[in-house]
Amino acid sequence: MQNLQFNAADSKQHSPSALTETREQNVSENKTQTALRQSANQTDDDEFFYDDVPGYIKGKTKFVFVMGTVISGLGKGVFSSSLAKLLQDKGFCVEPLKMEGYLNIDSGTLNPYRHGEVFVLDDGLETDMDLGTYERVLCKNLNSQNYLTSGQIFLKVLTKEREGGYLGKDIQVIPHITGEIKKRFREIAAQKNADIVFVEVGGTVGDLENSHYLEAIREFAYEEGRENCCFVSLTYAIKPNALGEQKSKAAQHGIKKLMSLGIQPDVIAIRADEPVGLKVRQKISMNSNVPVERVISMHDVESIYLIPKLLQDAGIDAYVCKQLGFSFNVNSNSNGHSWDQFLTNLTSRDGEIVIGITGKYTQIRDAYASVIHALQHAATVCHKKLKIKWIETTEIENGNRTVEEELKDVTGIVVPGGFGTRGVEGKIACVKFARENNLPYLGLCYGFQMAVVEYARNVCKLLGAHTAEVAPNVTHKVIDILPEQKKIEGLGGNMRLGGRDVEIKENTRAYKLYNNQTSVRERFRHRYEVDPKYVETLEQHGLIFSGKAPNQPIMQILELPESVHPFFIGVQYHPEFLSRPTAVHPLFKGFVEACVARNN
Repeated sequence: MQNLQFNAADSKQHSPSALTETREQNVSENKTQTALRQSANQTDDDEFFYDDVPGYIKGKTKFVFVMGTVISGLGKGVFSSSLAKLLQDKGFCVEPLKMEGYLNIDSGTLNPYRHGEVFVLDDGLETDMDLGTYERVLCKNLNSQNYLTSGQIFLKVLTKEREGGYLGKDIQVIPHITGEIKKRFREIAAQKNADIVFVEVGGTVGDLENSHYLEAIREFAYEEGRENCCFVSLTYAIKPNALGEQKSKAAQHGIKKLMSLGIQPDVIAIRADEPVGLKVRQKISMNSNVPVERVISMHDVESIYLIPKLLQDAGIDAYVCKQLGFSFNVNSNSNGHSWDQFLTNLTSRDGEIVIGITGKYTQIRDAYASVIHALQHAATVCHKKLKIKWIETTEIENGNRTVEEELKDVTGIVVPGGFGTRGVEGKIACVKFARENNLPYLGLCYGFQMAVVEYARNVCKLLGAHTAEVAPNVTHKVIDILPEQKKIEGLGGNMRLGGRDVEIKENTRAYKLYNNQTSVRERFRHRYEVDPKYVETLEQHGLIFSGKAPNQPIMQILELPESVHPFFIGVQYHPEFLSRPTAVHPLFKGFVEACVARNN
């Protein structure tokens, strides 16, 4: 890609370092607008609905809206986070906002078969898996401001209505629902002091459940000015096997639908299995009024982490900067050295490791998205290709497969998080095999609990030991809800959620892996704990609890000594949520290194 330099002196163009002048110029205009809005709110006949956001100044923050057509699951989050990363590397403060159409308040109770994994933010909000994509690519922690559902919007509007907040007016989708959505755009911009907010609309254009989002976006561009907004549409090029060529008609109709809603795309990215040909791009360009150079192929590549380079080569980052009035120089403010090193490792791997993941949602890979990415990060750092063997533990539990057959060709196993009874005995059998055969083992949340159950049964000889979640009437409930948790009513109300501190015991494997830190912050999502009355028995038989909750008898890391096992660790939290391509989580790195050593 050739070096591009847009003159910072050009009309409405500015660099990140020059934003202050533009912001100050807008203060006076903003005050005038506020006065007009307050005046407008005093009359019942005014059709405009304003809800001022403290600290928000028009033009201070720019907005990129990413929408999809034809089918869901196109990779809007991947595109949005990749473009955001390119601009982040140029020195811009970027913030994502994912908007979901469903009426749930959060993603906590959604079925993994329908929606993939539930990703937990540091402040405890349970969100869509796309938030994990944003955190990994942008290498930053997000919070509740970065996630929005229709349920949140409707609840806020109805609560305000019940409290008399609308002064007797009839509440409607327009202007009240759309007004609340636009307010969220301005709130995240002001509160996070963002230069650019990337807004991703879940679902597909034409869905009833996201129609209010699209209308709010149209209104927002009208209010803020087209120069402050950039519209991106993702679409899909179909290639029927019987025809053997890519077809664009479905994409054309989808984009026409978007345009009929008053939204004219500035950029179109076409998803496909293979690079999209010029003919298809030209057809879509002609029917969308988007120049062909801004209709790009976003075809499948080896890794999603290669998408930023694909967009950069197409010049999309340069165009978006120009569209939003920013100066752009591909050589300035670059902080992507560590990312470049990761990509170098990604494309220069030698050898392969096979990791077994035992679970009950193995048919839906998205249910374990963060685990897969964390393993990929660690394998890449170790210059190895990752091959995952999916082990359906219900098959072991039902006797259709033996644990020896399933684990004979893996170099390590991960038992990930989960809930419920299905496949539990199969998981316990896998834990036992790993412990007895020196197979590297990493237990995550439920995998931590299964390791405790297995050890209690087979080493401590506590017959029938189990978790109260599965067997509430057994004698030895080594995993149980603690008494103070039992007082909390309601599904999800007794969950330990979000970021919490973990105290680490010195001179343990965990202490060494965490670079000799005695306190770390990790993310939790669970309801059951090790019953404290069994801790002493388990430790007397050789299990080490190397991490616990501060000032509480709640065990959070277990391990076997290095002299007993090459790598056997379980954690009550989800370290996969904190792994980044350029900052691999130490537990995953240590686990993969043990797997590599076993291979050698």
